[in-house]
Amino acid sequence: MISISKPFIGSEEKDAVLAVLESGFLVQGPRTQALEERFAALCNTRFAIATSNGTTALQLALLANEIGPGDEVITTPFTFIATVNSIVAAGATPVLVDIDPETFNLDAALVEAAITPRTKAIMPVHLYGQMCDMEALCTIARTHNLRIIEDAAQAVGATYKGQPAGSFGTGAFSLYATKNVMSAEGGMITTDDESVAERCRLLRNHGQRERYHYNMFGFNYRLSDLHAAIGLCQLDRLHHFTKQRAANAAYFNARLDSVVTPKVQKGLTHVWHQYTVRMDRGRNRERSRASAIESLTNAGVGTGIFYPVPAHLHNHVRKIVGDICLPVAEQSAQEVFSIPVHPQLSEEDRETIVAAVNQL
Repeated sequence: MISISKPFIGSEEKDAVLAVLESGFLVQGPRTQALEERFAALCNTRFAIATSNGTTALQLALLANEIGPGDEVITTPFTFIATVNSIVAAGATPVLVDIDPETFNLDAALVEAAITPRTKAIMPVHLYGQMCDMEALCTIARTHNLRIIEDAAQAVGATYKGQPAGSFGTGAFSLYATKNVMSAEGGMITTDDESVAERCRLLRNHGQRERYHYNMFGFNYRLSDLHAAIGLCQLDRLHHFTKQRAANAAYFNARLDSVVTPKVQKGLTHVWHQYTVRMDRGRNRERSRASAIESLTNAGVGTGIFYPVPAHLHNHVRKIVGDICLPVAEQSAQEVFSIPVHPQLSEEDRETIVAAVNQL
């Protein structure tokens, strides 16, 4: 089976983890600091703050921007549930706006109509590795004095007109095992705002600036040096792996004709965390997505559905946002599926994937 994702662990990662174990400095030590410095440089931000995972990075990004009870945050329903859960965990209210049918990202043209006196922030999600329309969203944010909290969990290394993901406001990244840069588990916050960075550091470590002296309420959201050591090795491979993902995506774009292939917006660098297609109802009107996936599985091609249920249709979110209809997100959730695009695909793998998908 050609897996939908395949984390790469080399000798460098193994040696780095052993070196941390032998050092005795296991949590939030020199490797964590080095990873933060590398991330800040990658995202062209003044600060980067490591956390225990991508969800805690989102939550702390919100709290550090003083977003909480009584505030509203506009975001997309077509995302991993952590996006919405982080807003709820911060005590704020998610306001869900429909998506662009080509990119599957938040539709910037619909955002302004969702703003109320309680709106405090916009949380764009750079889904699958392609950034949102940040020029439009930042213009809206400036006009209405709103914060930008980027959910860049899937977009490390992506750019919008040359500007990196995570540099448009406060960014939050995931370093989960299947991400383009991974540390097995971890997260990262990026910002140019020194006060936001300081609050993130306090919040992730029980609110303490010095040992056993607590300046504010906080959490245990630290990253271990074991994880950071893996992440540093992975960053060394990011450029090469991103080029290979892009080459695989270009290969599929040129050869797949049975599905609707991804569209890359002008001026954007897509990093292809996922290669996500849509069922072509013109060609496959009678075929369900489930039967298509079954055929691919039988041909030895792994798939994933990201995501089968929009956020507003989950019970705990519905209790907050009510019974709303977001038709583009709902239709997309019924039609999309992802095929392997990871950098370890062989030429034979790519040929197998194309042949199987074109049989649909």
